[in-house]
Amino acid sequence: MSIRSDRDAAQRTALVVVALIAVFVALKLAEDILAPMVLAIVTGVILSPLSRIFERLGMPKGLVASSVVLLCVILVGTIAFLIEPLIWRLVEAMPKIRWELRDFVDQFRDLIRGLSEMNQEVEEALGTSAGTVAEKGDDVAEGMPKLTDALFFAPVIVAQALVFLGTLFFFLLTRRGIYDWVSDRVTSSPADAGRVRQRFGTAESLVSRYFLTVTVINIVLGSALAGALMIVGLPAPLVWGIAAAGLNYLLYLGPMVVTAGLLLAGIVAFDGLMAVVPPLIFLCLNLTEGQFLTPALVGRHMSVNPLLVFVSLVVWLWLWGPIGGIIAIPVLVITMAMLDIFDTDDDAPDQATG
Repeated sequence: MSIRSDRDAAQRTALVVVALIAVFVALKLAEDILAPMVLAIVTGVILSPLSRIFERLGMPKGLVASSVVLLCVILVGTIAFLIEPLIWRLVEAMPKIRWELRDFVDQFRDLIRGLSEMNQEVEEALGTSAGTVAEKGDDVAEGMPKLTDALFFAPVIVAQALVFLGTLFFFLLTRRGIYDWVSDRVTSSPADAGRVRQRFGTAESLVSRYFLTVTVINIVLGSALAGALMIVGLPAPLVWGIAAAGLNYLLYLGPMVVTAGLLLAGIVAFDGLMAVVPPLIFLCLNLTEGQFLTPALVGRHMSVNPLLVFVSLVVWLWLWGPIGGIIAIPVLVITMAMLDIFDTDDDAPDQATG
């Protein structure tokens, strides 16, 4: 009897492993369709409080969904419009950055004069003449994406944008019906269905609260960075503040990108040690935000194990790239809320159907 029981347990474990592999393969293969769909659903959950506000004003469901989608498009368009000058400025400055990098390293050669091998590696990597640096600058320019590459990927981007907008609209339009349908199908009694429906409401509330809190934190971080960069004289401080606020939604990866970008901008804009001042400012602000501001505002009821956050981020980044990085934390919070892992009040009102 024991042998048969062990065999059944092994078979169940094997089936679970095979099922997980199949799910990951399906998610990877259907990335172009599923990634914007899941992003749209997560966005709809985040924007659900706004939908409820419009509904309480007596607006029809169709108009509510259309208004929320329109506001989302306007917000994304405004952010893209503000960040576009910074992107083109960095693209155009890539050859100059190569020159500035060489000068920047040259200023530190006195500090490592005794390490001849390190000096030789630096000279071989960056070149010892202006002609070599210029050639590398040309290589960088040649390596930049061309117009034909952008035109090749344009249909995919447009299709994903349409999938995102369509999914977001219909999710906002029918989310209550979706919650009711799922609650009725996964339970066997009205009481259990009510509890599942309440879990959906709790998940919406937690994700919206988390996103709102993180948004406030990111705005404070971006404003502080813009003010500090304005004081030190870095060009386009407002754009850098907006970029830092937006990329800070991508845990770990976003701050790394901002730090690297500020280092390049500092090398282009300043001479000597002043080049490292912009990234150091951001690192200090980000450290303060991560160690003090976020734990104080998010609170203990929304605390998530850092290892679980890191694993979720790595897995979703591996599956879907930047989109996976955006949805990693909201999906984790939704999953934990549905499994009733958070320390929440079970008697909370049903916000999904109310």
